[in-house]
Amino acid sequence: MEQTVGGEEKTVTLYGTWTSPYAKRVELGLRIKGIPFEYVEEDLSNKSPFLLENNPVYKKVPVLVHNGKCLSESLIILEYIDEVWSQEPHFLPADPYERSQIKFWAGYIQQVYECLLKVLTSGARDQENACKELYDKLRVLENGMGGRTNVQSSNLGLLDIMIVPTLGAYKVQEEVFGVKILDPDRNPMLHSWVNSLIELPVIKEAAAPREKVVPFLQGFKQRLALKQPSKRDETDL
Repeated sequence: MEQTVGGEEKTVTLYGTWTSPYAKRVELGLRIKGIPFEYVEEDLSNKSPFLLENNPVYKKVPVLVHNGKCLSESLIILEYIDEVWSQEPHFLPADPYERSQIKFWAGYIQQVYECLLKVLTSGARDQENACKELYDKLRVLENGMGGRTNVQSSNLGLLDIMIVPTLGAYKVQEEVFGVKILDPDRNPMLHSWVNSLIELPVIKEAAAPREKVVPFLQGFKQRLALKQPSKRDETDL
């Protein structure tokens, strides 16, 4: 997909999988900036020569191709997008201290995602401890970030992009796995923030349809019960 910026054509292609939260971060970043792009769905159980060649270290999605140059790692790609396409909204603030704080909490949200993954991949015996760890992380995030108000498509930033793939599907995950993830009484700020985000048109456009997500999660749960998760599952929830 081509876009003219400053008189120069910009060709952008995103390689990802629809279940990958890491690829979803980049997709959201592109959509929020209004950058036209081509999307290529990768099969991680049968990785393409392109993916193996252009992300030789990790061999994972996402990979962003911009004017023939390949980038990997979602946070690196998002920072690149924010610098190359300098139009608002800006993902990171200009002030160095504020920028450092946003990056800190972005890293913490990654830890929240990893804890959530433990909850969804733990057997019944270990799930209670995994939930406790998740709730502790959510409490710190709730108290540490302060309020997130006036959420609009025009002012979305890096933390919004991080939190949507992390907690945006919490309702269907709670339904399928029978575990409480995000409680409005325990985490009122996070609950309000996430629910405000998932109602925005730009976020809805990037969301996988429920009729696709539910069977995927149910299939994962069944494989987990048989202790036969697929190779791609752990990075796809």
